[in-house]
Amino acid sequence: MSLKADLQTILVTGANGQLGSELRVIAAKYPLFKFLFTDKISLRIEDEEEVKKYFTEHSVNYCINCAAYTAVDKAESEKESAFLINTTAVAILARACDQHNAQLLHVSTDYVFDGTATKPYKETDSTNPVSIYGQSKLQGEELAIKFSPSAIIIRTAWVYASFGNNFVKTMLRLMKEKESINVVSDQFGCPTYAADLAAVIMHIVASGKGKQHPGIYHYSNAGITNWYEFAVAIKKISGNSCIVNPITTAQYPTAAKRPAWSVLDTTKIKETFAVAVPAWQDSLEQCLQLLK
Repeated sequence: MSLKADLQTILVTGANGQLGSELRVIAAKYPLFKFLFTDKISLRIEDEEEVKKYFTEHSVNYCINCAAYTAVDKAESEKESAFLINTTAVAILARACDQHNAQLLHVSTDYVFDGTATKPYKETDSTNPVSIYGQSKLQGEELAIKFSPSAIIIRTAWVYASFGNNFVKTMLRLMKEKESINVVSDQFGCPTYAADLAAVIMHIVASGKGKQHPGIYHYSNAGITNWYEFAVAIKKISGNSCIVNPITTAQYPTAAKRPAWSVLDTTKIKETFAVAVPAWQDSLEQCLQLLK
């Protein structure tokens, strides 16, 4: 039998987003896997027949679902669109994975919590989303586990990368354009560099341990910060002279409510899969080097 026939097939949905783009970058490091990168045009994950056909034709072994409706404020007025991608499509992928004995690795969010905690959230803590986006992601988690019991769900937070649109790139742009900017200082969490998350996902897949340890996991970089401190760090590392002012959430009203506290406890993923979690400052520095 040829080596080609022995390759395990990984389907990556939402492959043009931040996380999908980072998975593309590291795919070459995993020659024992065949990667199939799809976007909303090449595979409509909300179409069950299309998904079934794709899984059958391509003999999928793993599905890393990076596809999501992530416009948090817009979701408040586009509930159907949010639930279509974050809930219905997840159920479709989960059923296809179950039928083909493939493992689903699904990416979720800190927005499943209400943000009233005072210590890092564990996987077993009560969920209570305060936005349409959070509700759609939580229901997606529930259906993923219901239809595909071998699924792994990784909740993450404050994701950024050198790809796509994110807080880091927005701050860099605003700092060039303005003499001063205002950034919320009373929402606490931890940033996640998508390159680190991609590496962890592939570590889980390549280790072969994923199927033995299904369930929900939390992953973000290490440490606790707020958006204001995050912006100040971006300013310092990039050598910008823009003034960054702290403001309250009340001073920056948005359509969707955000959790005031969304720090994730990453103990479970570290202990189960022996992964290292870099400090958020170190990962930010790496990303900003690339953006230079």
